[in-house]
Amino acid sequence: MHWQTTRFRIDLTTPRVMGIVNVTPDSFSDGGRNASTQAALAHCERLLKDGADILDIGGESTRPGVDPVSLEDELARVLPVLREAMKLGAPISIDTYKPEVMRAALDLGCDIVNDINALQAKGAEALIAVHPNCGVCLMHMQGEPKTMQVDPQYADVAREVRDFLAARAQGLRAQGVADERIVLDPGYGFGKRHEHNLELFVRQDELRALGLPLLVGWSRKGTLGKITGREVGERTVASVAAALAAVQRGARIVRVHDVAETVDALKVWRAAGLGSP
Repeated sequence: MHWQTTRFRIDLTTPRVMGIVNVTPDSFSDGGRNASTQAALAHCERLLKDGADILDIGGESTRPGVDPVSLEDELARVLPVLREAMKLGAPISIDTYKPEVMRAALDLGCDIVNDINALQAKGAEALIAVHPNCGVCLMHMQGEPKTMQVDPQYADVAREVRDFLAARAQGLRAQGVADERIVLDPGYGFGKRHEHNLELFVRQDELRALGLPLLVGWSRKGTLGKITGREVGERTVASVAAALAAVQRGARIVRVHDVAETVDALKVWRAAGLGSP
């Protein structure tokens, strides 16, 4: 199993670690420590040294209740970082739902588009379809970040997430995008209550029936806080445990803040002979 991206064909027979680079002043997890271009690039280098396989760079916080960022502000935040990060020799992902930001990032040679809105914005799907080989991650989200946690409702969360992702992937296939370019994300914490997240996690194996690799982001999420009773800055152990459980249930990429800890845990996981799930 591979993930075809602009410059890299990523081997997913081994679980991969995607390091999070928030170029935002209001991230829920890091308080804006990497908001400047210099700080963000230093963080990129640190994550790669820690063992990250992919860097995911975003210029807009998507925490629950947050107001949208203007296109101009998002571009001003991410483009200087992307230009320099492209020189680091690793796959670079742009975390955005705005087609204009996707286009600017792909024009720089960016490898992956990671979209919490699954390319539903006007023009986003067509943009990916005409690109020769960039990778894309389609995520499930009920609603939008501003209101997604107000009152999310599901009759069957695993089935509804699976059906949504299947439809979005099929839409890309219909436009000629090869399966090897597409990865799916169930969207833990995005328009889902605590109980929805847990049910979806227990049934995550059902998403593997779609035949596409899974990318999972549990890092420091609120549900981990509810499980452990710990604040955001104290959720490293819970985040690593969730990443390992996600891999055991079929995830091929885990999106994390704590790269070194996750990389070490996966080394032990493999040494224990657990291998591919």
